[in-house]
Amino acid sequence: MKFNSIRTKLIVFMLFATIIPIVTTMIVTYSYSTQSMKARALEDTQNLLYQGQRNVTGVLEELSLGSLNVYSDAELYRQLQTGLADFQTDSRVFAALSYMKSSVPDVHQVYLYASLGKRATIVTNVAGAKRANDIEPFSELDAYVGSGESTALQPTHTSHTYGFSSLQPQQPSELVFTLHRRIERIPSNEKLGYVSIDVKLSLLADIALQLYDRSEEDLYVIDNSGNVIFADDEALLGKPLKAAWYGGALARGDEEGGHFEQDGALFVYERVQATIADWTIVKRIPTSYLIREANQAAVINLLLLALSLVVIVTATVVVSLRITAPVKQLVRYMNQVQAGNLNVPIQPSGNDEIGLVVGRFRSMMDTINNLILREYKLELANKTNQLRALQAQINPHFLNNTIQIIGTLALELGVPRIYALLSALARMMRYSMDNEAKTITLRDELAHLKAYVELQKERYENRFEFQVEVADSLLGAEMPKMLLQPVIENYFKHGMDKSAEDGRLTLRARLREDGLLEIIVENNGAMIPEKRLSELRRELASVQFREDAIDEASAGVLRDGSEASQADDGSARQYVKLAQAGAEPKIGLNNVLARMRMVYGDEARLEVENIDPKGVKITLIMKSMLEKGGDPYEGVNRG
Repeated sequence: MKFNSIRTKLIVFMLFATIIPIVTTMIVTYSYSTQSMKARALEDTQNLLYQGQRNVTGVLEELSLGSLNVYSDAELYRQLQTGLADFQTDSRVFAALSYMKSSVPDVHQVYLYASLGKRATIVTNVAGAKRANDIEPFSELDAYVGSGESTALQPTHTSHTYGFSSLQPQQPSELVFTLHRRIERIPSNEKLGYVSIDVKLSLLADIALQLYDRSEEDLYVIDNSGNVIFADDEALLGKPLKAAWYGGALARGDEEGGHFEQDGALFVYERVQATIADWTIVKRIPTSYLIREANQAAVINLLLLALSLVVIVTATVVVSLRITAPVKQLVRYMNQVQAGNLNVPIQPSGNDEIGLVVGRFRSMMDTINNLILREYKLELANKTNQLRALQAQINPHFLNNTIQIIGTLALELGVPRIYALLSALARMMRYSMDNEAKTITLRDELAHLKAYVELQKERYENRFEFQVEVADSLLGAEMPKMLLQPVIENYFKHGMDKSAEDGRLTLRARLREDGLLEIIVENNGAMIPEKRLSELRRELASVQFREDAIDEASAGVLRDGSEASQADDGSARQYVKLAQAGAEPKIGLNNVLARMRMVYGDEARLEVENIDPKGVKITLIMKSMLEKGGDPYEGVNRG
């Protein structure tokens, strides 16, 4: 397949024109979809984390309020201030600790240490209440609330016994985070003891599990020291988080919330700012999970693209073949014509533009062949006419000279009317014998008509009038010879009332706005019957410029309109034979129109209509001028 061929260029162009827009659309759509999905996921996650931090904040606030019960319970606070211990005070302490344990859901155990008296009390889910006297406080308390802030949250760890060895194995270990509060004598800062509330990590897990999809996403709850409070990986619980993505503003706690992308994942965080804790909830969403729908759509689009490519390539090849095949066939036709075969059979190739080109090429070849045949026949007809003129030259000249002698004798005998008639007849004979002029002017044609009408007036004893209304500017218009006499003659043959004495025959000529010359011949004779008028109009409508019309025009043969409907393709040649045999052919309007169209083309028209109440109007429309002395056939529309 040659690259410079139309077929190859068309295929390549169609492939580029379809593939590039499709691929570009896929890329733009994929990019837009991924960004849209990320934006939607980010918005949903931020809303979800905000609600989650509100829930966590609520739990921590409840936990803080529960620990403050040591101050709101007057009996418990008095016991811590005095250090007195008896059965009644111990029961009150147990009741207060049980209340704190039940005030927050999922509390694992509550530990209370009174500095005065060195007594420790613990309330658990399984072992109930335990008490120990004259012992030191739990060793880890000083690390959290020994000094500084009075409250602290210990990161997630395994629950311990706070020095009560009797709790095991009764109390199983549990993952908990612990609120430690230092109890002080108000308004001073004197330390009265400690209260510690262990909360099961499941309380935080219940909230966290509503915030992420465990199969695809990760969620972290981190305190302000970077310790992990909650995570799916238990190995991280209670330990500092050492991850590449944890740092910057997230680790510093500069912002209440935000997001960033790193390591192929989207991180969204929200700060939990309770009175007793400063935690951060961080949600990690893999980018592949965010855009999974876009990836699925991209895979579907790729499959559709592959299918589309198959269809496009097939359709492109088929279309290109159907488009270029007629072009190649047209090239073969042209090669045959170039080789000299002007009669190559050109078959139509469809109704599209290429088919139109093939049709025009076929029409052009038909026109060329017709022109060649026409020129040949015209040349042959001219030679024949010249031969006929030479053969008949003696008799017409003899007859013309004889008429002149008779006319002179009529003058000598004092009969001028006979001389006038003979002169009119002589002018008609000279007009018809003039074979040199290929075209004549309207002035010459009118002079011939006047001579003809003068003879007819003598024949019909002046029973009609003949009027000519033609502007002087139109007298130089050129036209074929003997064009108007057949039109005038139809009045005397078919329309004139021989018994009436008010006959009228009028000829008018004018130049129309479209530049065409219009000649109107009217009479007040008999109207044409409607049936015959319809037939005549159909005959005129079917008149076309034919090759046999050239034979008829060259031989001076005209047919009568009454026989036009029965004429066939050989009728013109039949009239030629009749003329050669000496017969007088009849004159018809359709032959006048055929001669006009032979000279002027399809613009020439001949219209016939009746005049109410009587009469007939015949209108001839043709081009206004031909080149002076030019070929009468130069005006033919050869297309």
